Amino acid sequence: MPSITPTLWFDNNLEEAATFYASIFPNSSLEGLNRTTDAGPGEPGSVLSGSFVLDGQRFMGINGGPHFHFTEAVSFTINCADQDEVDYYWDRLTSEGGQESQCGWCKDKFGLSWQVVPQRLYELLSHPDPAVAAAATQAMYGMRKIVIADLENAAASV
Repeated sequence: MPSITPTLWFDNNLEEAATFYASIFPNSSLEGLNRTTDAGPGEPGSVLSGSFVLDGQRFMGINGGPHFHFTEAVSFTINCADQDEVDYYWDRLTSEGGQESQCGWCKDKFGLSWQVVPQRLYELLSHPDPAVAAAATQAMYGMRKIVIADLENAAASV
């Protein structure tokens, strides 16, 4: 059976990005980089492409130049067990120039979008009582980073 590998297009900072991501996620590594030779293209020794692993998921990357940029149309979801995990990933991904968005979405310093989502959010959004699910949904809409205690307080107020 074939495997599917996400491939990310970077301007000229694939190595920096892969190293940054591998420093955040467990079971991660930079697998290898393909560099230009004297025959080109570009400056000899510069990174053309490479592969890296983030928590067991393999990614490919290319330094393709400034032609394309990341948008929210593609994001990666981090399913978190608890608030400590949410805080850990959120803080690291929004550091060094990353940006907070809303409803648990953020962008890292390279412009890649992430959804940092606690399991408790899924549980509350699919609660059998529609009023509880609606209260949790409304609470989520008002958040940047998801705060489990605030979701639970909203759900309990029903």
